[in-house]
Amino acid sequence: MEFKEKRWQGYARKDGRIGIRNKVLVIYTVECAAFVAKQIVSQVGHSEVEVVGFEGCTDNDYAVRLLLSLIRHPNIGGVLAVGLGCEYVQPERLAKKAAEAGKEADWFFIQDVGGTKKSIERGVDSVRAMQKALEQVPRVPMGFADLVIGAECGGSDFTSGLAGNVAVGSFYDLLVDCGGTAIFEEIVEAVGLEKQLVARGVDDRAKEEISFTYQKAMDYCQSVRQYSVSPGNFAGGLSTIEEKSMGALIKSGSRPIQGVLKVGGRPPQPGLWLLDSTPDPHWMEFGITNPNDNEGLMALISCGCQLVFLVTGRGNVVGSAVAPVLKITGNSKTFAHMREDMDFDAGSVLSGMCTREEIALRLAEMVAENASGNQTKSEALGHKEYFIPYKYQEKAVIKRCEQ
Repeated sequence: MEFKEKRWQGYARKDGRIGIRNKVLVIYTVECAAFVAKQIVSQVGHSEVEVVGFEGCTDNDYAVRLLLSLIRHPNIGGVLAVGLGCEYVQPERLAKKAAEAGKEADWFFIQDVGGTKKSIERGVDSVRAMQKALEQVPRVPMGFADLVIGAECGGSDFTSGLAGNVAVGSFYDLLVDCGGTAIFEEIVEAVGLEKQLVARGVDDRAKEEISFTYQKAMDYCQSVRQYSVSPGNFAGGLSTIEEKSMGALIKSGSRPIQGVLKVGGRPPQPGLWLLDSTPDPHWMEFGITNPNDNEGLMALISCGCQLVFLVTGRGNVVGSAVAPVLKITGNSKTFAHMREDMDFDAGSVLSGMCTREEIALRLAEMVAENASGNQTKSEALGHKEYFIPYKYQEKAVIKRCEQ
């Protein structure tokens, strides 16, 4: 079947979006409620039940907005919010937002229910009732034009920029051309490439947003005296952050960049978008983040990505809550060595066994299979990692552009 004509069944949401999974999300609004929330998920024992929550008590705008975006995500059909009873972030408000978004919704305080065991029982009953209700969610046909897919790198080696990211970039071109939406991030891995990025802006506003975002990222890296390159990258054959950056940018493909998104922001139209997850100026001390793959994946998912790519030359084992993670490597040795965790081998581009166009079509076939219900390796293994950091970001897409 022609690439653009390929169809599968998705889950219709009341906001018009379509999910590729039909999950119940169990949220804990303070670390004190984490054990109860995780026990609820464990005792339900279903792959379509996820848990996310806060690691502390601070009412941080960035973290709350990210959490709200997960509640509204198209892969989510129901939300149970669990609180202790003392926290700033109120589970009742989260449940209300979920209901407004057309989701099944419930909440409670552990203190009100009567402690650990009673709360777990209450939560299990609630989740099972939601699962029953979600059996009635309408199934509708969807295709690549209905997909929002995010991509980031992790554990890069010399093959990432030559094959792994190349496969994603070539697929992104196909996705955008058939009306879909592609999101890439890691602006801190664009060192020295401002001109190339800005030149791809679809209009003057997009060019200004990209330039501002690039300069802010470089200022941030200088302020914390760290660029996005690690000992593992050097061990994998990369020489400098500049070399890593050139490889990282290739995963965006070649289509025009529509503009810049903030974490939790939905793309206003299809096409290729740059995600800015770098803290804005005036961030507080606890806003200095420890960049990691799970933070980047959650940032992409918060923008509505039903599926995310993780490109890794050296290998990675993580998945993510809310959306499937499809792990891609350009290193065939890594794929063979970590076959139980890696999904897609793009190394045949390096060996000359296939072209960029052919590898993109192979990746598209795997995406369609996953979107139609086939599990990724991380889903099958039960990986559901997540990371919700505290940092400072302006609510406006780019504050300077609004002045």
